Amino acid sequence: MMPAMKTLLLTNEYPPNIYGGAGVHVAYLSRELAKLCEVDVRCFGSQNHPGKPLSVTGFELDERKYTAPPPLKSVFGALQRCLDFNTKAVDADIVHVHTWYTHFGGILAKLNYSIPLVLTVHSLEPLRPWKREQLAGGYDFSNWVEKTALELADAVIAVSKQTQEDIVRLFRVDGKKVHVIYNGIDAEEYRPVKSPETLSRLGVDPSKPFVLFVGRITRQKGILHLVQAIRYLDPGFQIVLCAGAPDTPEIAEEMKNLVLKAQQKRGSIVWIREMVSVPDKIALYSHAGLFCCPSIYEPFGIINLEAMACETAVVASAVGGIKEVVVDEETGFLVPVHQQKESPFEPIDPEKFAKDLAEKINFLMAHDDLRIQMGKAGRKRAVETFSWSAIARETLALYQSLV
Repeated sequence: MMPAMKTLLLTNEYPPNIYGGAGVHVAYLSRELAKLCEVDVRCFGSQNHPGKPLSVTGFELDERKYTAPPPLKSVFGALQRCLDFNTKAVDADIVHVHTWYTHFGGILAKLNYSIPLVLTVHSLEPLRPWKREQLAGGYDFSNWVEKTALELADAVIAVSKQTQEDIVRLFRVDGKKVHVIYNGIDAEEYRPVKSPETLSRLGVDPSKPFVLFVGRITRQKGILHLVQAIRYLDPGFQIVLCAGAPDTPEIAEEMKNLVLKAQQKRGSIVWIREMVSVPDKIALYSHAGLFCCPSIYEPFGIINLEAMACETAVVASAVGGIKEVVVDEETGFLVPVHQQKESPFEPIDPEKFAKDLAEKINFLMAHDDLRIQMGKAGRKRAVETFSWSAIARETLALYQSLV
């Protein structure tokens, strides 16, 4: 019998509007939680799927009367939606928020409807100073609302042990309130496939091996460091950059110029600029020689788990939660980022980081048997350790401890 429990999930991203790991997380968590309790999802967008046990309501925004500077429109838009989330009556037993865009909505629900607040930390604003490029003064607000919500929450979910340590270090949060519950993977959906026709449609030569990147064009994901590393890569394989949704026009232009420069010196660089569908992404993962994740900050790194589930070896930065997902020399290679203590946001030596990435990529691309072995080990780890059904059960148990 389904427990008498209802959760309200507040999120920026929800299908079909997903551009990052937090959106993937909420999509799968809500689906699995709905097998255990009633779930009310309120999100940014025009979604409208009423019903039980899973109901999804999107909240649209009319910015036509906004005269604020462009970087602040997303900030004020988020606040407007947080108000709208709450003016629709809340009858849930708990409110669970994801990313700073919805934190104010969680604060309103806790205080006005007298229900416990749970907050999942997918990233932390103080560790993403480059977000000021995107939000301008709104970055000061995102820091404030995150701090306020974290310190007010009845329970905080960290997606990795490293993130748990960062929360306790940076905020006045009782460590007993911070619970580590990993991100997960649907290993039935993310599994190896054969689809050379998908590669051809996306402009990738299916007859040649390739190194793959999937992610947003943002400082956090380290895509510019990978592009800088291309000049050190061996010529015998393609580089496929599935990279879209730039944070700002400036970083979009920087990416364009770096790729153009790399293409002038080395052929076989394919840049897929749109955010591809899940089936297309799975095909890319499955056919890749290896997946590269050069992030300079990553609380978890769900993209590595997606690649591993598709039996693809990984070369990734040794930062944050990635170290808890990728097992060095077993499911891939971890590359130190050489960070400075006083500025832990960029490699201490970008040139060395680029060379180190290239060295591991070149080595793995030259050793087919090792890549296959690591890919199989990665699939095994994804299946055995990161099940969404288990994560939903852990989350529900946390809810029940608070109500």
